[in-house]
Amino acid sequence: MRLANRPVSFASCAVAVLLATAGCAPQDAAPGGPSAAGPGKQSCARGKLATVTAGKLTVGTDKPAYAPWFVGDEPGSGKGFESAVAYAVAGKLGYAKDAVAWQTVPFNNAFAPGEKKFDFDINQISISAARKQAVAFSSGYYHVRQAIVARKGSKAAGAKSIADLKGARLGAQVGTTSLDVINDTIKPGRRPAVYQKNDFAKSALKNGQVDAIVIDLPTAFYITSAEVKDAEVVGQFPATGGDKEEFGLVLDKESRLTGCVTAAVDALRKDGTLAALEKKWLADAAHAPVLK
Repeated sequence: MRLANRPVSFASCAVAVLLATAGCAPQDAAPGGPSAAGPGKQSCARGKLATVTAGKLTVGTDKPAYAPWFVGDEPGSGKGFESAVAYAVAGKLGYAKDAVAWQTVPFNNAFAPGEKKFDFDINQISISAARKQAVAFSSGYYHVRQAIVARKGSKAAGAKSIADLKGARLGAQVGTTSLDVINDTIKPGRRPAVYQKNDFAKSALKNGQVDAIVIDLPTAFYITSAEVKDAEVVGQFPATGGDKEEFGLVLDKESRLTGCVTAAVDALRKDGTLAALEKKWLADAAHAPVLK
């Protein structure tokens, strides 16, 4: 919820090309790790990247850290899809679990302009052209669909199509693709309620202040099974414009790690790790009708 050109710097090669044609070629990483260097600036030597804190990999995410992406609001547990993905990426980069430090970063701050104090952030952040103006992204680690969660018995609960939602009272978190779906796909007859955090959106749903909220599909299933029992997943929205929405790891716009992190994500996709983690933590995410 919450598409990726990486910044490329040729400055480091400008002098080297006068000296040796291969002067800026990336060094290979150790076996089993990523081999692509950062954006023209460094190799991907395992465990020796130019991280915020030497010898450590600092990973950002919001608080609370929601299920099923994290378990028990503990990002460092390794439990939950995104926690597991973060440690899998760290492993590919050569950092053991005890070398990973977690930092609290509010959702909107992760992709706001400005220098970052994390090496990468993982927080259900969709790759988009607008966000790439301020930050860099890895390749996508999860294809996501947005979904509608409605109070049972509400006007939205019986929706069979997108048109059926136009008269409902809808809500979503600010700055998210969930809110974009309301404004650009549903186009409701009344202005949606906008919340600073998903917790507030869920409370509004539970208290009957809105008929339904839009949220990513895995979270929708968790909400209805564990948090708002008087709600149901009505359906999911189709991808628009021919592009699949993807979550990506967020890095500083000029990060030297972008290529290395992307190579790690790509390696995890190729060896089946991402698919296995998705099956383990997000198994219910396909079981919802598509609203058209």
